[in-house]
Amino acid sequence: MQLDPMTIVMFGLIAVLIIFMIRNGRKRQQAAAEMQSKLQPGAEVMLQSGIYGTVEEVDEAENRVTLRSGTSTFVVHRNAVAQIVTAVEGADEPESDLAPDDDPEFGERIADADAAESTSIEADGDDDTASKA
Repeated sequence: MQLDPMTIVMFGLIAVLIIFMIRNGRKRQQAAAEMQSKLQPGAEVMLQSGIYGTVEEVDEAENRVTLRSGTSTFVVHRNAVAQIVTAVEGADEPESDLAPDDDPEFGERIADADAAESTSIEADGDDDTASKA
């Protein structure tokens, strides 16, 4: 049996489609796991039905979340939470020694960042004087 070019192209497109489907599924699972990890008491959430509420308690054994919305308190399944509107401050944030504007350059090691910074400041001063002259 001989394969013509159209059959090869068709199998190639099907393979690419399958790869993208698997990749998209993994991204969705990762996003759902991240959202479930941020689901903590005090977080403001929106349910799939559009109801907004504040998480009071998370029961991981029973997969239930107790919410307060206005004057009402009700219990829903964890998967009923569609999105976290406002996460709890300081929850699961990695601590870093670097300030947000103090990121190392691409390929630069964090330990070398301080030495490179002092070198770049000296170099910038030399470049400015050379460009003015």
